[in-house]
Amino acid sequence: MSGNELTIFGEVLFDCFPSGENVLGGAPFNVAWHLQAFGRSPRFISRVGRDREGDAVQQAMRQWGMDTQPLQSDDLHPTGKVMISLRGGEPSYDILADAAYDFIDSEGLAEAACTTLYHGSLGLRNPVARAALERLKANRPQRIFMDVNLRDPWWQRETVLAWVSQADWVKLNEDELALLHDSHAAGLSATAAAFKQRHDLQGLVVTRGGEGALALFHDRPAIEISPEKQLDLIDTVGAGDAFSAVLLLGLTLDWPLRLTLERAQTFASAIVGQRGAIVREPSFYQTFADEWQLA
Repeated sequence: MSGNELTIFGEVLFDCFPSGENVLGGAPFNVAWHLQAFGRSPRFISRVGRDREGDAVQQAMRQWGMDTQPLQSDDLHPTGKVMISLRGGEPSYDILADAAYDFIDSEGLAEAACTTLYHGSLGLRNPVARAALERLKANRPQRIFMDVNLRDPWWQRETVLAWVSQADWVKLNEDELALLHDSHAAGLSATAAAFKQRHDLQGLVVTRGGEGALALFHDRPAIEISPEKQLDLIDTVGAGDAFSAVLLLGLTLDWPLRLTLERAQTFASAIVGQRGAIVREPSFYQTFADEWQLA
């Protein structure tokens, strides 16, 4: 197959805090950022407005060595934002509607062949973006990886389950599994196995926060991993995205599944010791690249 090895599709946005701080993010963007740092040069397909925030996204990508050619520009819709507010000390999130990433255009995507296609669920809340993803799926990638991210009110159960059934690999957390699967009386492993079988998945990964993760692959016994040690926790923003990035890296490089999960957990544990979902210092990533002997 010609084209990029990895295509990452979906939202890029800014988390806007009450303090006035705006932090670049969005799950697919975070995953693409990490993979770029690990030398995979993913194609990141998204859309930004012709505004200050859109310029900032492009500048950050160029400085990080990412290809901005697949990043579309929108004259009518603004770059995505999430307004974060504190209520009783707890954060709440208002994901603004009609952002540029909701209108990713399918034009030109017929040539965007890839080996692995990654997408989430938030970036598919608009029919225009959904049509663009379907255009990419029509290119018949060898592997479709879906990273479930349920954000109220921007998801519908049956629609998400339809995307799950079209995927080869799915990653979601325990709470999301509970929302998407009917029966949970048999315990997590049995529930995950039933969910995997129902949707005919090659692989399923269920993340469990500080408890680690559980993975099932083909008909092999479930693999469970736990964090090796407790780190100084700064924030958990982007931990799941960090896990997804290394999971994709391991699948791409044919690492054994247990090793892939252990490395994904280690990297996610390191990210929670940083402020924000991405790190702008190459040396942070180089430590892992050297340990993992990445070319």
